[in-house]
Amino acid sequence: MSPESAKSLETKAKLLDGALRTLTEQGIAKTSARTVAAAAGVNQALVFYHFGTVDELLAAACHYGAERAVARYRARLAAVTSLSELLAVGRKVHEEERAGGHVALLGQLLAGAQTHATLGPATAAGLELWIAEIEKVLTRVLATTPFGEFADPAGLARAVAASFVGIELYEGVDAAGAGSALDALEQLGVLVAALEDLGPVAQRAVRHHLRKTGRR
Repeated sequence: MSPESAKSLETKAKLLDGALRTLTEQGIAKTSARTVAAAAGVNQALVFYHFGTVDELLAAACHYGAERAVARYRARLAAVTSLSELLAVGRKVHEEERAGGHVALLGQLLAGAQTHATLGPATAAGLELWIAEIEKVLTRVLATTPFGEFADPAGLARAVAASFVGIELYEGVDAAGAGSALDALEQLGVLVAALEDLGPVAQRAVRHHLRKTGRR
């Protein structure tokens, strides 16, 4: 790799980090080529040189940020062996992402998607990275439960992601209510874990009942 291309990649990384930091600290309304360049410590002309427009930079930063976030938790998610563990990890991720300012960032991206055409698809693509990881966990852990043959891991992964996005945004106006929602999800995980611990005869009875109910 030539020194020029290495320098170019370094500048782009600075701009992507600067865009994420500006969105988090100043909000979508104050995010511009000037504020992003100032946060990145580079000339604002480089925003247009490397990304064409501010919106394209923000879209690239959204995907960049999501890739880094998912990478931080991939090993932890891969070690999950039950639904209750998944919910516990989800709560820990929520706490860590909130402390790091990433929940505020998500709120800014969702708000910006209403007026910046490129941000909607970019935010959705970032969420898809999370959904793909959650779907892997659900496919693996549900296979050993009475629900394995009846559940839709892809749909459930989207439901889980949507629930956590909603809780993260809700927390900004009602922290206690968001905490109650997370508690309720954990209680659901405990109930599911109890079913997972049933003996073979009881599990067959559950499957039989689910098949019977599913035919109605």
